[in-house]
Amino acid sequence: MRVEWAGSGPELLVTIDRGGRTGLRAQLEEQLRMAIRTGRLAGGEPLPSSRELARTLGLSRGLVQDCYAQLQAEGYLTSRPGAATRVAATAVNRPAAPRPEPAAPAAVRHPVADFRHGVPDLGLAPREAWAWAVREVCRTAPNAAFDYDDAVGRRRLREVLASYLARVRAVAATPDDLIVCAGMQQALSLVVTALAGEGIGALAYEDPGSGAAVTELAAAAGLAAVPVPVDDDGLDVAALRRSGARAVLVTPAHQWPTGVVLTGSRRRELIAWARDCRGLIIEDDYDAEFRYDRDPVGSLQGLAPDCVVSLGTVSKSLTPALRLGWIVAPGRLHEALARGKRLADRGSPGLDQLALALLIESGRYDRHLRRARAEYAARRETLVAATARHAPHLRLTGLAAGFHAILHLPPGAAEDRIIEQAGRRGVGLYGMAPLHHRAANPPPRLILGFGNTPRRAIEAGLATVADLLR
Repeated sequence: MRVEWAGSGPELLVTIDRGGRTGLRAQLEEQLRMAIRTGRLAGGEPLPSSRELARTLGLSRGLVQDCYAQLQAEGYLTSRPGAATRVAATAVNRPAAPRPEPAAPAAVRHPVADFRHGVPDLGLAPREAWAWAVREVCRTAPNAAFDYDDAVGRRRLREVLASYLARVRAVAATPDDLIVCAGMQQALSLVVTALAGEGIGALAYEDPGSGAAVTELAAAAGLAAVPVPVDDDGLDVAALRRSGARAVLVTPAHQWPTGVVLTGSRRRELIAWARDCRGLIIEDDYDAEFRYDRDPVGSLQGLAPDCVVSLGTVSKSLTPALRLGWIVAPGRLHEALARGKRLADRGSPGLDQLALALLIESGRYDRHLRRARAEYAARRETLVAATARHAPHLRLTGLAAGFHAILHLPPGAAEDRIIEQAGRRGVGLYGMAPLHHRAANPPPRLILGFGNTPRRAIEAGLATVADLLR
Protein backbone atom coordinates (compact mmCIF):
# COMPACT_ATOMS: atom_id res chain seq x y z
CA MET A 1 0.00 0.00 0.00
CA ARG A 2 1.36 3.42 -0.99
CA VAL A 3 1.82 5.77 1.94
CA GLU A 4 0.65 9.38 1.54
CA TRP A 5 3.57 11.28 3.00
CA ALA A 6 2.86 14.71 4.43
CA GLY A 7 4.71 17.61 2.79
CA SER A 8 7.59 16.52 0.58
CA GLY A 9 7.86 13.17 2.33
CA PRO A 10 10.90 11.58 3.95
CA GLU A 11 14.37 11.67 2.50
CA LEU A 12 15.43 9.26 -0.25
CA LEU A 13 18.49 7.01 0.08
CA VAL A 14 20.77 7.63 -2.93
CA THR A 15 24.54 7.19 -2.88
CA ILE A 16 26.90 8.98 -5.25
CA ASP A 17 30.45 7.73 -5.91
CA ARG A 18 32.46 10.77 -6.88
CA GLY A 19 35.57 8.72 -7.50
CA GLY A 20 33.90 6.26 -9.87
CA ARG A 21 34.14 6.11 -13.62
CA THR A 22 30.41 6.61 -14.15
CA GLY A 23 29.17 10.19 -14.39
CA LEU A 24 27.19 11.70 -11.52
CA ARG A 25 24.00 12.15 -13.54
CA ALA A 26 24.20 8.58 -14.88
CA GLN A 27 24.61 7.25 -11.34
CA LEU A 28 21.58 9.18 -10.11
CA GLU A 29 19.44 8.10 -13.05
CA GLU A 30 20.35 4.44 -12.64
CA GLN A 31 19.73 4.41 -8.90
CA LEU A 32 16.29 5.96 -9.32
CA ARG A 33 15.44 3.50 -12.13
CA MET A 34 16.41 0.56 -9.95
CA ALA A 35 14.46 1.92 -6.98
CA ILE A 36 11.36 2.08 -9.18
CA ARG A 37 11.91 -1.27 -10.90
CA THR A 38 12.43 -3.13 -7.64
CA GLY A 39 9.44 -1.55 -5.97
CA ARG A 40 11.42 0.46 -3.42
CA LEU A 41 9.59 3.49 -4.83
CA ALA A 42 5.93 2.70 -5.45
CA GLY A 43 3.76 4.08 -8.22
CA GLY A 44 2.41 7.52 -7.29
CA GLU A 45 5.01 8.12 -4.58
CA PRO A 46 6.49 11.64 -4.52
CA LEU A 47 10.19 12.33 -5.02
CA PRO A 48 12.07 15.12 -3.26
CA SER A 49 12.12 18.42 -5.10
CA SER A 50 15.09 18.93 -7.41
CA ARG A 51 16.33 21.68 -5.10
CA GLU A 52 16.11 19.46 -1.98
CA LEU A 53 17.69 16.38 -3.61
CA ALA A 54 20.50 18.51 -5.04
CA ARG A 55 21.17 20.01 -1.60
CA THR A 56 21.14 16.60 0.07
CA LEU A 57 23.52 14.99 -2.43
CA GLY A 58 25.77 18.01 -2.97
CA LEU A 59 24.92 18.15 -6.68
CA SER A 60 23.84 21.01 -8.91
CA ARG A 61 20.11 21.55 -9.20
CA GLY A 62 20.42 21.53 -12.99
CA LEU A 63 21.91 18.02 -12.95
CA VAL A 64 18.97 16.75 -10.86
CA GLN A 65 16.45 18.51 -13.12
CA ASP A 66 18.05 16.89 -16.19
CA CYS A 67 17.90 13.49 -14.45
CA TYR A 68 14.19 13.92 -13.62
CA ALA A 69 13.49 15.03 -17.22
CA GLN A 70 15.23 11.95 -18.66
CA LEU A 71 13.33 9.56 -16.37
CA GLN A 72 10.08 11.32 -17.22
CA ALA A 73 10.81 10.84 -20.91
CA GLU A 74 11.39 7.12 -20.24
CA GLY A 75 8.05 6.83 -18.47
CA TYR A 76 9.37 6.37 -14.96
CA LEU A 77 8.25 9.73 -13.58
CA THR A 78 5.38 12.15 -14.03
CA SER A 79 5.15 15.81 -13.16
CA ARG A 80 2.80 18.75 -13.50
CA PRO A 81 3.24 22.43 -12.67
CA GLY A 82 2.94 23.24 -8.99
CA ALA A 83 3.04 19.61 -7.85
CA ALA A 84 5.71 17.17 -6.74
CA THR A 85 7.44 14.91 -9.23
CA ARG A 86 6.04 11.40 -8.70
CA VAL A 87 6.76 7.86 -9.74
CA ALA A 88 4.54 7.01 -12.71
CA ALA A 89 1.70 4.66 -11.83
CA THR A 90 2.53 2.65 -14.98
CA ALA A 91 6.25 2.37 -14.22
CA VAL A 92 7.59 -1.18 -14.49
CA ASN A 93 7.96 -2.46 -10.95
CA ARG A 94 9.26 -5.77 -9.74
CA PRO A 95 6.36 -8.22 -9.29
CA ALA A 96 5.39 -7.84 -5.69
CA ALA A 97 5.42 -10.86 -3.47
CA PRO A 98 1.90 -12.18 -3.17
CA ARG A 99 0.20 -10.80 -0.11
CA PRO A 100 -2.65 -12.48 1.67
CA GLU A 101 -6.00 -10.85 1.29
CA PRO A 102 -6.75 -8.51 4.18
CA ALA A 103 -8.47 -10.53 6.81
CA ALA A 104 -11.99 -9.56 7.68
CA PRO A 105 -12.30 -7.97 11.11
CA ALA A 106 -12.19 -10.79 13.62
CA ALA A 107 -15.49 -11.56 15.25
CA VAL A 108 -15.68 -10.77 18.93
CA ARG A 109 -14.67 -13.98 20.64
CA HIS A 110 -17.27 -13.63 23.39
CA PRO A 111 -20.03 -11.44 21.94
CA VAL A 112 -22.44 -11.80 24.86
CA ALA A 113 -20.04 -11.20 27.78
CA ASP A 114 -16.39 -11.71 28.61
CA PHE A 115 -15.61 -12.12 32.31
CA ARG A 116 -11.87 -11.80 31.70
CA HIS A 117 -10.06 -10.86 34.90
CA GLY A 118 -7.07 -8.62 35.58
CA VAL A 119 -8.07 -5.90 33.10
CA PRO A 120 -9.55 -2.51 34.06
CA ASP A 121 -12.21 -0.77 32.00
CA LEU A 122 -10.13 0.43 29.07
CA GLY A 123 -12.84 2.92 28.16
CA LEU A 124 -12.40 4.64 31.54
CA ALA A 125 -8.76 5.53 30.84
CA PRO A 126 -8.54 9.30 31.56
CA ARG A 127 -7.48 10.31 28.08
CA GLU A 128 -8.20 14.01 28.38
CA ALA A 129 -6.51 14.28 31.78
CA TRP A 130 -3.47 12.40 30.51
CA ALA A 131 -3.30 14.53 27.36
CA TRP A 132 -3.48 17.65 29.56
CA ALA A 133 -0.64 16.39 31.77
CA VAL A 134 1.60 15.52 28.80
CA ARG A 135 0.85 18.87 27.15
CA GLU A 136 1.64 20.77 30.35
CA VAL A 137 4.91 18.89 30.81
CA CYS A 138 5.97 19.59 27.23
CA ARG A 139 4.99 23.25 27.60
CA THR A 140 6.57 23.99 30.97
CA ALA A 141 9.43 21.52 31.49
CA PRO A 142 12.95 22.94 31.19
CA ASN A 143 15.24 21.76 28.44
CA ALA A 144 17.07 19.53 30.91
CA ALA A 145 13.91 17.43 31.32
CA PHE A 146 14.37 16.19 27.76
CA ASP A 147 17.81 14.74 28.52
CA TYR A 148 18.73 11.32 29.88
CA ASP A 149 18.01 11.05 33.60
CA ASP A 150 18.71 8.77 36.53
CA ALA A 151 17.76 5.20 35.63
CA VAL A 152 15.87 4.80 38.91
CA GLY A 153 13.35 7.41 37.83
CA ARG A 154 12.70 11.13 37.66
CA ARG A 155 13.23 12.73 41.03
CA ARG A 156 9.94 14.63 40.83
CA LEU A 157 7.87 11.48 40.34
CA ARG A 158 9.67 9.70 43.16
CA GLU A 159 8.96 12.65 45.46
CA VAL A 160 5.29 12.69 44.51
CA LEU A 161 4.93 8.91 44.81
CA ALA A 162 6.63 8.81 48.22
CA SER A 163 4.21 11.43 49.53
CA TYR A 164 1.15 9.90 47.86
CA LEU A 165 1.86 6.34 48.98
CA ALA A 166 2.44 7.51 52.54
CA ARG A 167 -0.92 9.28 52.49
CA VAL A 168 -3.10 6.61 50.88
CA ARG A 169 -1.25 3.34 51.63
CA ALA A 170 0.72 4.13 54.81
CA VAL A 171 3.98 3.32 53.02
CA ALA A 172 7.13 4.38 54.88
CA ALA A 173 9.51 5.59 52.18
CA THR A 174 11.58 8.52 50.98
CA PRO A 175 12.13 9.36 47.31
CA ASP A 176 15.50 7.60 47.54
CA ASP A 177 13.74 4.32 48.41
CA LEU A 178 11.78 4.29 45.15
CA ILE A 179 12.69 2.94 41.73
CA VAL A 180 10.41 3.68 38.78
CA CYS A 181 10.05 0.79 36.36
CA ALA A 182 8.05 -0.46 33.38
CA GLY A 183 5.13 -2.09 35.16
CA MET A 184 4.80 -5.07 37.45
CA GLN A 185 6.61 -7.57 35.23
CA GLN A 186 9.82 -5.58 35.16
CA ALA A 187 9.53 -4.69 38.84
CA LEU A 188 9.29 -8.33 39.87
CA SER A 189 12.05 -9.36 37.47
CA LEU A 190 14.42 -6.76 38.93
CA VAL A 191 13.63 -7.83 42.49
CA VAL A 192 14.05 -11.54 41.77
CA THR A 193 17.42 -10.90 40.13
CA ALA A 194 18.50 -8.84 43.14
CA LEU A 195 17.45 -11.67 45.47
CA ALA A 196 19.62 -14.10 43.56
CA GLY A 197 22.51 -11.70 44.03
CA GLU A 198 21.91 -11.84 47.79
CA GLY A 199 22.30 -15.60 47.75
CA ILE A 200 18.61 -16.40 48.15
CA GLY A 201 17.93 -19.68 46.36
CA ALA A 202 14.15 -20.08 46.53
CA LEU A 203 11.14 -17.80 46.06
CA ALA A 204 7.82 -18.84 47.60
CA TYR A 205 4.50 -17.78 46.13
CA GLU A 206 0.82 -18.09 47.03
CA ASP A 207 -1.08 -21.19 45.94
CA PRO A 208 -3.47 -20.62 44.22
CA GLY A 209 -1.80 -17.70 42.54
CA SER A 210 0.33 -16.55 39.63
CA GLY A 211 2.67 -19.52 39.87
CA ALA A 212 3.44 -19.87 36.17
CA ALA A 213 4.71 -16.30 35.83
CA VAL A 214 6.64 -16.48 39.11
CA THR A 215 8.24 -19.79 38.18
CA GLU A 216 9.42 -18.40 34.84
CA LEU A 217 10.95 -15.29 36.41
CA ALA A 218 12.55 -17.28 39.22
CA ALA A 219 14.05 -19.79 36.80
CA ALA A 220 15.54 -16.99 34.69
CA ALA A 221 17.35 -15.74 37.81
CA GLY A 222 18.40 -19.21 38.94
CA LEU A 223 15.92 -19.47 41.82
CA ALA A 224 13.56 -22.30 42.69
CA ALA A 225 9.85 -21.42 42.94
CA VAL A 226 7.94 -22.94 45.86
CA PRO A 227 4.12 -22.87 46.19
CA VAL A 228 2.71 -22.14 49.67
CA PRO A 229 -1.00 -22.68 50.39
CA VAL A 230 -3.50 -19.92 51.07
CA ASP A 231 -6.47 -20.34 53.41
CA ASP A 232 -9.23 -18.01 54.62
CA ASP A 233 -6.69 -15.92 56.58
CA GLY A 234 -4.25 -15.56 53.70
CA LEU A 235 -0.82 -17.12 53.26
CA ASP A 236 -0.09 -20.08 55.56
CA VAL A 237 3.04 -18.78 57.31
CA ALA A 238 3.69 -22.08 59.09
CA ALA A 239 3.87 -23.78 55.69
CA LEU A 240 6.16 -21.00 54.48
CA ARG A 241 8.56 -21.72 57.35
CA ARG A 242 8.62 -25.39 56.43
CA SER A 243 9.35 -24.58 52.77
CA GLY A 244 12.86 -23.31 53.49
CA ALA A 245 12.39 -20.31 51.17
CA ARG A 246 13.83 -16.96 52.24
CA ALA A 247 11.66 -14.80 49.98
CA VAL A 248 7.94 -14.82 49.31
CA LEU A 249 5.61 -12.99 46.93
CA VAL A 250 2.26 -12.08 48.52
CA THR A 251 -0.87 -10.08 47.67
CA PRO A 252 -1.92 -9.18 51.22
CA ALA A 253 -4.56 -6.52 50.57
CA HIS A 254 -6.64 -8.68 48.21
CA GLN A 255 -5.13 -12.08 47.51
CA TRP A 256 -4.99 -13.07 43.89
CA PRO A 257 -7.16 -14.88 43.01
CA THR A 258 -9.19 -15.87 46.10
CA GLY A 259 -9.75 -12.29 47.28
CA VAL A 260 -9.03 -13.04 50.95
CA VAL A 261 -7.17 -10.46 53.05
CA LEU A 262 -4.06 -11.34 55.01
CA THR A 263 -5.22 -11.02 58.63
CA GLY A 264 -3.44 -8.94 61.24
CA SER A 265 -2.08 -11.98 63.06
CA ARG A 266 -0.78 -13.51 59.83
CA ARG A 267 0.88 -10.20 58.95
CA ARG A 268 2.73 -10.25 62.25
CA GLU A 269 3.72 -13.88 61.73
CA LEU A 270 4.97 -13.14 58.22
CA ILE A 271 7.11 -10.22 59.36
CA ALA A 272 8.53 -12.33 62.19
CA TRP A 273 9.41 -15.06 59.67
CA ALA A 274 11.26 -12.55 57.47
CA ARG A 275 13.27 -11.18 60.36
CA ASP A 276 14.07 -14.62 61.75
CA CYS A 277 15.58 -15.87 58.51
CA ARG A 278 16.76 -12.50 57.18
CA GLY A 279 14.32 -13.03 54.37
CA LEU A 280 12.29 -10.68 52.20
CA ILE A 281 8.59 -10.22 51.62
CA ILE A 282 7.61 -8.99 48.15
CA GLU A 283 4.27 -7.21 48.40
CA ASP A 284 2.22 -6.92 45.21
CA ASP A 285 -0.17 -4.06 46.01
CA TYR A 286 -2.00 -4.64 42.75
CA ASP A 287 -5.57 -3.37 43.26
CA ALA A 288 -5.61 -1.74 46.68
CA GLU A 289 -7.10 1.46 45.19
CA PHE A 290 -10.46 -0.23 44.72
CA ARG A 291 -12.05 -1.13 48.08
CA TYR A 292 -15.79 -1.15 48.67
CA ASP A 293 -17.55 -2.32 51.80
CA ARG A 294 -14.93 -2.15 54.53
CA ASP A 295 -12.04 -0.03 55.75
CA PRO A 296 -8.94 0.21 53.56
CA VAL A 297 -6.06 -2.14 54.30
CA GLY A 298 -2.69 -0.47 54.74
CA SER A 299 0.47 -1.55 53.01
CA LEU A 300 2.48 -4.34 54.60
CA GLN A 301 5.61 -2.32 53.81
CA GLY A 302 4.55 0.37 56.27
CA LEU A 303 4.77 -2.18 59.09
CA ALA A 304 8.23 -3.49 58.22
CA PRO A 305 10.12 -1.36 55.70
CA ASP A 306 13.33 -3.21 56.57
CA CYS A 307 12.15 -6.53 55.14
CA VAL A 308 9.31 -5.73 52.70
CA VAL A 309 9.68 -4.79 49.04
CA SER A 310 6.46 -3.16 47.84
CA LEU A 311 5.54 -3.19 44.14
CA GLY A 312 2.93 -0.88 42.62
CA THR A 313 1.71 0.10 39.18
CA VAL A 314 -0.83 2.26 37.35
CA SER A 315 -1.87 -0.64 35.11
CA LYS A 316 -5.11 -1.16 37.04
CA SER A 317 -5.73 2.42 38.16
CA LEU A 318 -5.07 4.13 34.80
CA THR A 319 -4.26 1.75 31.94
CA PRO A 320 -1.81 -1.10 31.25
CA ALA A 321 -0.58 0.74 28.14
CA LEU A 322 1.38 3.29 30.20
CA ARG A 323 3.81 0.62 31.47
CA LEU A 324 4.68 2.57 34.60
CA GLY A 325 5.21 1.11 38.04
CA TRP A 326 7.47 1.42 41.06
CA ILE A 327 9.46 -0.50 43.64
CA VAL A 328 9.77 0.60 47.27
CA ALA A 329 12.77 -1.32 48.56
CA PRO A 330 14.89 -1.61 51.70
CA GLY A 331 18.27 0.11 51.49
CA ARG A 332 20.14 -3.19 51.26
CA LEU A 333 18.55 -3.92 47.86
CA HIS A 334 18.61 -0.46 46.35
CA GLU A 335 22.02 -0.59 44.70
CA ALA A 336 21.35 -3.97 43.06
CA LEU A 337 17.93 -2.82 41.84
CA ALA A 338 19.33 0.43 40.45
CA ARG A 339 22.08 -1.48 38.63
CA GLY A 340 19.52 -3.90 37.20
CA LYS A 341 17.35 -1.04 35.97
CA ARG A 342 20.31 0.68 34.31
CA LEU A 343 21.20 -2.54 32.51
CA ALA A 344 17.60 -3.21 31.49
CA ASP A 345 16.74 0.05 29.78
CA ARG A 346 18.52 3.07 31.31
CA GLY A 347 15.22 4.34 32.70
CA SER A 348 11.50 4.47 31.97
CA PRO A 349 10.13 7.22 29.66
CA GLY A 350 10.97 10.49 31.38
CA LEU A 351 8.19 12.68 30.04
CA ASP A 352 5.56 10.09 30.98
CA GLN A 353 7.00 10.05 34.50
CA LEU A 354 6.65 13.81 34.78
CA ALA A 355 3.11 13.62 33.38
CA LEU A 356 2.15 11.03 36.00
CA ALA A 357 3.62 13.20 38.75
CA LEU A 358 1.60 16.16 37.51
CA LEU A 359 -1.55 14.06 37.21
CA ILE A 360 -1.24 13.02 40.85
CA GLU A 361 -0.29 16.48 42.13
CA SER A 362 -3.16 18.17 40.31
CA GLY A 363 -5.78 15.94 41.92
CA ARG A 364 -6.87 14.55 38.55
CA TYR A 365 -5.56 11.10 39.46
CA ASP A 366 -7.70 10.93 42.60
CA ARG A 367 -10.75 12.26 40.73
CA HIS A 368 -10.29 9.54 38.14
CA LEU A 369 -10.01 6.90 40.87
CA ARG A 370 -13.26 8.10 42.46
CA ARG A 371 -15.09 7.83 39.13
CA ALA A 372 -13.60 4.41 38.40
CA ARG A 373 -14.34 3.15 41.93
CA ALA A 374 -17.97 4.21 41.60
CA GLU A 375 -18.32 2.42 38.28
CA TYR A 376 -16.68 -0.77 39.52
CA ALA A 377 -18.84 -0.69 42.63
CA ALA A 378 -21.93 -0.48 40.42
CA ARG A 379 -20.75 -3.42 38.33
CA ARG A 380 -20.04 -5.35 41.50
CA GLU A 381 -23.61 -4.79 42.66
CA THR A 382 -24.88 -5.84 39.23
CA LEU A 383 -22.84 -9.05 39.50
CA VAL A 384 -24.17 -9.79 42.99
CA ALA A 385 -27.78 -9.18 41.90
CA ALA A 386 -27.43 -11.18 38.67
CA THR A 387 -25.89 -14.10 40.57
CA ALA A 388 -28.76 -14.01 43.07
CA ARG A 389 -31.24 -14.19 40.18
CA HIS A 390 -29.58 -16.75 37.94
CA ALA A 391 -27.51 -18.86 40.36
CA PRO A 392 -28.92 -18.24 43.84
CA HIS A 393 -27.56 -21.53 45.14
CA LEU A 394 -23.93 -20.55 44.45
CA ARG A 395 -21.65 -18.57 46.76
CA LEU A 396 -19.88 -15.44 45.53
CA THR A 397 -16.75 -14.33 47.43
CA GLY A 398 -13.71 -12.06 47.09
CA LEU A 399 -15.80 -8.93 46.60
CA ALA A 400 -14.21 -6.63 49.15
CA ALA A 401 -11.85 -5.04 46.63
CA GLY A 402 -10.65 -5.07 43.05
CA PHE A 403 -12.76 -6.01 40.06
CA HIS A 404 -13.12 -9.77 40.14
CA ALA A 405 -15.12 -12.21 42.25
CA ILE A 406 -15.04 -15.96 42.86
CA LEU A 407 -18.10 -18.05 42.03
CA HIS A 408 -18.05 -21.35 43.90
CA LEU A 409 -19.51 -24.10 41.70
CA PRO A 410 -21.35 -27.14 43.11
CA PRO A 411 -19.06 -29.95 44.33
CA GLY A 412 -18.15 -32.24 41.48
CA ALA A 413 -18.99 -29.69 38.77
CA ALA A 414 -16.82 -29.94 35.67
CA GLU A 415 -15.12 -26.54 35.56
CA ASP A 416 -13.56 -27.04 32.12
CA ARG A 417 -16.79 -28.32 30.59
CA ILE A 418 -18.79 -25.36 31.86
CA ILE A 419 -16.19 -22.96 30.44
CA GLU A 420 -16.23 -24.72 27.07
CA GLN A 421 -20.03 -24.73 26.80
CA ALA A 422 -20.26 -21.10 27.88
CA GLY A 423 -17.76 -20.16 25.18
CA ARG A 424 -19.99 -21.76 22.54
CA ARG A 425 -22.78 -19.48 23.74
CA GLY A 426 -20.63 -16.37 23.47
CA VAL A 427 -19.73 -16.04 27.15
CA GLY A 428 -16.12 -16.01 28.33
CA LEU A 429 -15.67 -17.79 31.66
CA TYR A 430 -12.37 -18.54 33.39
CA GLY A 431 -11.62 -21.21 35.98
CA MET A 432 -9.36 -21.24 39.00
CA ALA A 433 -8.01 -24.77 38.51
CA PRO A 434 -5.00 -23.62 36.39
CA LEU A 435 -3.92 -21.35 39.27
CA HIS A 436 -3.54 -24.25 41.70
CA HIS A 437 -0.10 -25.86 41.78
CA ARG A 438 -0.28 -28.55 44.45
CA ALA A 439 -3.91 -29.48 44.89
CA ALA A 440 -4.75 -32.47 42.70
CA ASN A 441 -8.51 -31.85 42.68
CA PRO A 442 -9.19 -28.27 43.75
CA PRO A 443 -12.82 -27.25 44.30
CA PRO A 444 -14.44 -26.02 41.08
CA ARG A 445 -14.55 -22.23 41.01
CA LEU A 446 -14.87 -19.50 38.39
CA ILE A 447 -13.09 -16.13 38.41
CA LEU A 448 -15.61 -13.53 37.26
CA GLY A 449 -13.82 -10.37 36.20
CA PHE A 450 -15.98 -7.29 35.84
CA GLY A 451 -13.36 -4.59 35.31
CA ASN A 452 -13.81 -4.43 31.53
CA THR A 453 -17.28 -6.00 31.43
CA PRO A 454 -20.20 -3.54 31.11
CA ARG A 455 -23.17 -3.89 33.44
CA ARG A 456 -25.55 -5.02 30.69
CA ALA A 457 -23.05 -7.68 29.63
CA ILE A 458 -22.77 -8.97 33.21
CA GLU A 459 -26.52 -9.52 33.40
CA ALA A 460 -26.76 -10.98 29.90
CA GLY A 461 -23.76 -13.26 30.42
CA LEU A 462 -25.03 -14.84 33.63
CA ALA A 463 -28.53 -15.23 32.19
CA THR A 464 -27.05 -17.04 29.18
CA VAL A 465 -25.14 -19.60 31.26
CA ALA A 466 -27.58 -19.93 34.16
CA ASP A 467 -28.54 -23.50 33.32
CA LEU A 468 -24.85 -24.52 33.12
CA LEU A 469 -24.29 -23.33 36.69
CA ARG A 470 -27.00 -25.53 38.19
